[in-house]
Amino acid sequence: MLNVICMKWGTRYDPSYVNILASMVRRHLSAPHRFVCFTDDPVGIDPRVETRPISGMVHDPSKPERGWMKLTVLGKGADGLEGTALFLDLDIVILGEMAPFFELPGEFRIIRDWNLRGGVIGNSSVFRFELGRHDDVLRNFLDREEELKKRFRNEQAYLSMAMKEKGILDYWPEDWCLSFKRHSLRAFPANLFLEPKRPGPNTKIVVFHGYPNPHQVLGGWHNLKKLRWVRPTGWVSDNWNVND
Repeated sequence: MLNVICMKWGTRYDPSYVNILASMVRRHLSAPHRFVCFTDDPVGIDPRVETRPISGMVHDPSKPERGWMKLTVLGKGADGLEGTALFLDLDIVILGEMAPFFELPGEFRIIRDWNLRGGVIGNSSVFRFELGRHDDVLRNFLDREEELKKRFRNEQAYLSMAMKEKGILDYWPEDWCLSFKRHSLRAFPANLFLEPKRPGPNTKIVVFHGYPNPHQVLGGWHNLKKLRWVRPTGWVSDNWNVND
């Protein structure tokens, strides 16, 4: 049994994000799998999704959210789950077959960060790991939390370096996971007239890090302060939905 997991905490994303993500996974992963959401509030989540409480860490809403809660999935046992797990952020759009994410060899894989191509740091919107094998990474963080938060800007920087030190850090093929902002948004003035570019056939996931979020581009979005303008995006509407 394959494990696909996500997390929802706080109020940035409502339950529809979990339900849409689960639907996209069901449409693109035919192999038997469990879809599990670790959350502090299961209300509104589709009953076909397994929900588990987040344990081992508490988010302080008064502090900047840097993804540190994701590290809790590394905890030993992860609430009874076993085997290989693919972690997915909620703000992604799945375009292609998901089985290759489980078939590609390697103990730990993550997106190579698009903004730091020459470095080690990955983007943790999509990463794969073996459940229960990396409790030491979580324990080390909890024991040295303040020190490590000063050293690393966010969870994905710490996670990447921890896996590099273990000698198992590897990345997805470059075109499998692309950034909506970096690879799809058009430059001015084309962005005023044309919808964002749809990635090529090898791209399986588009990541919406920062803003806009997927729901914001369905009917078009703009940020006049930053002169960003996004036309209604049909290929996002076609894929980011509950349709299974």
